[in-house]
Amino acid sequence: MDFPNPFHPAPKRRGRSRLVLQTTTASLAALALAACGSSSGGDEDAAGGADSGYPDQEITIVVPFAAGGPTDTVTRLIGDPMSKSLGQQIIVKNVAGAGGTLGANQVSKAKGDGYTVLMHHIGMSTAPALYPKLSYDPQKDFKPIGLVTNVPMTIIAKKDFPAKTLEELVTYVKANSKKVTLANAGTGAASQLCGLLIEQALGVDLTEVPYDGTGPALTDLVGGQVDFMCDQTTNTAGQIKAGKVQAYAVTTPERVEAFKDLPTTKEAGLPEVEVGVWHGLYVPKDTPDDVVKKLTDALATALKDQNVVTKMADLGTAPEAADQATPEAHATKLKEQLDLWGPVIKDAGIKSE
Repeated sequence: MDFPNPFHPAPKRRGRSRLVLQTTTASLAALALAACGSSSGGDEDAAGGADSGYPDQEITIVVPFAAGGPTDTVTRLIGDPMSKSLGQQIIVKNVAGAGGTLGANQVSKAKGDGYTVLMHHIGMSTAPALYPKLSYDPQKDFKPIGLVTNVPMTIIAKKDFPAKTLEELVTYVKANSKKVTLANAGTGAASQLCGLLIEQALGVDLTEVPYDGTGPALTDLVGGQVDFMCDQTTNTAGQIKAGKVQAYAVTTPERVEAFKDLPTTKEAGLPEVEVGVWHGLYVPKDTPDDVVKKLTDALATALKDQNVVTKMADLGTAPEAADQATPEAHATKLKEQLDLWGPVIKDAGIKSE
């Protein structure tokens, strides 16, 4: 299935931002004490034991999408409690482009010392099928840290779009497929995959308008420059609640607590469109196991943080359960998703150079 270029391509917007999460005084004191203690434990450090001295400097989490998008939002939400747990600043760095592969590639080539971490979503499992010349292997070039959250998606449209229900949207899109525009965050992005399922279910080829992230895509949707899109609740919740967009359905088997009035796609007559966007943390393949454990422990602590739980609920999602926020569960999920999406993308004939 070929995706035609829009007649008036949306402006490319690349977001790069930094968020420094401040270390608490208590954390610094604890770190200082640990450093003093480690000076007499050189043998354990040299052997790469539990007290390896990590971390002793700021940590960068690379988000391979634009600032303000859903993956960026999730990263910044867990960043503060992870920073406090690790006793070091965490910097969020946005490296947008190529469906998340630019940022992922950057981390795959980074030194495996635990100071460069990747936050990625479902796109980690679709990239091999989408990019024949992909410069990294999601399974071989990374170590998983743990799953973070599985975010539902919403089907939304600009405020003045003629259709008022999903049934009406289906009817309108089928009748006007040549002029309807469908926004997404670029090839391989979760929004594009969801859009692909919609197109396949309706048997139409729509004019796709790709952006460097769903943040700028949503901005243009609110502004009326594009017609509709499929995006994560972490990105759409505020706009839906403020009445700035029309919402038709959630793409999960069950209704979402934050949007009880929104039917599921199955309830609304579009059962083929069911997808959640799972997120996880990764480090380069040669990262020591004890460093991986410290990051996994910090993630587990962050996912239990009450502020994280509350704000994720407001965004229509929830932290992953403790047994899923582990390297083992994360690795299993990645393999399952690679096996799932590979054939779907191949059958659709989608490729990106």
